[in-house]
Amino acid sequence: MLQIVGLTLREISLTLKEPFQISSGTTTQRRILLVEIEGADGTHAWGECTAGEIPNYGPETIDTAWHAIREWVAPRVLGHAWGGPEEIQPALEINFRGHHMAKAAVEMAAWALAAEMEGISLSAKLGGTRDRIRVGISLGIQRSPAALVEKARAALDRGYRKVKIKIKPGADVEYVRAVRLALGPDAPLMADANNAYTLETAESLEELDDLGLMMIEQPLAWDDLLRHAELQKRLQTPVCLDESITSVDRAEDMIALGAGKIINIKPGRVGGFLQSIGIHDVCAAHGIPVWCGGMLESGVGRAHNVALASLP
Repeated sequence: MLQIVGLTLREISLTLKEPFQISSGTTTQRRILLVEIEGADGTHAWGECTAGEIPNYGPETIDTAWHAIREWVAPRVLGHAWGGPEEIQPALEINFRGHHMAKAAVEMAAWALAAEMEGISLSAKLGGTRDRIRVGISLGIQRSPAALVEKARAALDRGYRKVKIKIKPGADVEYVRAVRLALGPDAPLMADANNAYTLETAESLEELDDLGLMMIEQPLAWDDLLRHAELQKRLQTPVCLDESITSVDRAEDMIALGAGKIINIKPGRVGGFLQSIGIHDVCAAHGIPVWCGGMLESGVGRAHNVALASLP
């Protein structure tokens, strides 16, 4: 039995070591909402809300998450005798639409609490089997191709196993080509557009086919699976969907439509660990690779991501 008797919200602010620019804007400081929960036996665990200050990634913000957790999530989870953390996410969906990041912050803390109470790792509680994770880095849009090459080379020298390059129209092919030429044909590179293109402006993405990328992430609008399917037919490079995948159902839709060949699972985006595991399992059944991306989290959120990434 899992019973949560206390829930505390705390906000912290972390300054990035350097500005992080993507197609929709630049981040220099990160407001972060942390959730601390207490079990009936006095055990404590933490969760993190991945919402940002403005609704440019999804519809939530850190302020809406504060409100949603305080007014709706906390009253539903506190004091109830749960059979396990897997019961929480379905209960939060009853007459309570959206607010995935707010729900996930508490649901993921509940999984961590259950693991702590059982004396096992969060990875083991989720069903993870890997004891080593291949870690990548995401490089924001740089002032020049040369500056990007310098960042990418330094990242590989530091031991990162994948390099994701943020792109946008006008800062795409030239930048990625410069990195490929500088680092060679075997460097593990991918591109991420963060919804920056339309089918009409995506012609430049076809030029990336010659550069041997692992994937192009979220090139088109977050809610448009049909046009992603059309774009995937035009590209040899696999399309990876991020913002578009908000549930197991959406993952199944992507697979059925051929809207992408890879999924980036971010547990905050999909409502927590239960949905993340479900997406992982659906993709495994269909031969679709998955990986776990980040949202500029603190150590709490990054630890949760590593635990999820340990799934087989």
